[in-house]
Amino acid sequence: MNSRQRRGIMLLLLSVVCAFAAFIGVLSVINDVDSKVGPEVTAYELAADVPAYRALEAGDFKQVSLPKRWLPSTAVTNLDEVTGKIAVNPLKAGSLLQSDMIADRPALKPGQQEIAIMIDAVTGVAGKITPGATVNIYATFASATGKGEGAESAAQPRSKVIVTNAKVIDVGKLTPLAPKQGESQSGGSAVPITFALETLDAQRIAYAESFASHVRLALVAPGSDTTIPPNQRDYTLNGDK
Repeated sequence: MNSRQRRGIMLLLLSVVCAFAAFIGVLSVINDVDSKVGPEVTAYELAADVPAYRALEAGDFKQVSLPKRWLPSTAVTNLDEVTGKIAVNPLKAGSLLQSDMIADRPALKPGQQEIAIMIDAVTGVAGKITPGATVNIYATFASATGKGEGAESAAQPRSKVIVTNAKVIDVGKLTPLAPKQGESQSGGSAVPITFALETLDAQRIAYAESFASHVRLALVAPGSDTTIPPNQRDYTLNGDK
């Protein structure tokens, strides 16, 4: 074997050693990255904006995969966790869903029942009535005709406080109302509001929804004394005179 052949074999061996060293280096980098990133887990992002206090649905989210070690401890990894929950604040599309963004839907107490009525979106809600809120419910009745003692008072249009301290447990979506019989234009928009009430109060708002000209909600400030004396629950214009 001459010197040229020996140099060729040495270069070949050197190339093999360098290739092996490079391979080991790549494996080392991959292992290092894998050790820093770790296994991936399933999480969820908001697929669209969700307003505050709205009940959450599976369609509001999209599934994503993220490294487990980079995932916040509050991240939601199971959509069963959002069942029966509402958004605490407005949620933006693309945000990672976390447990501190959601809260339990207000629940019924013993002896209460759920009842929902449609409330005018402008005069009754104005976007400020949310689940967990406390409201007083007012109904206005048109004048009625009558005879006999007390007929004059009964004939006056009147406003009545029919329920005090009603607990709101759900606020539905804005719904266009169909025109009333004999009308060609739309009846405007309303929002279904669900209350937690005892039987008598549930009957009162069911009656008001059926027979009152308008039903309105008055938001009660947290911590306020909302007691309304009986002599202040029935109002007529003549009562101010």
